[in-house]
Amino acid sequence: MALRKQWRTLDRATVGKAPDRFGYYELGDADGAVVDSSVGVLRDALKDALSYGSASKVRWTEATSREHAERLAEEHR
Repeated sequence: MALRKQWRTLDRATVGKAPDRFGYYELGDADGAVVDSSVGVLRDALKDALSYGSASKVRWTEATSREHAERLAEEHR
């Protein structure tokens, strides 16, 4: 089941507001369909997605550790 959070535009401002901690994130296309999801340090992962990906939207949930982020991913995929 996808995250039940509002999509944010994947741009430099959003990446700058992303926490510098582990989390689970989903990337979406212009229509709001999930095109990718993963875990990682949110700010770093979103920088990469902005630079190298084709998604236009993002949403995430923070985690307390990598293991916690992996559990969140299992719940939402």
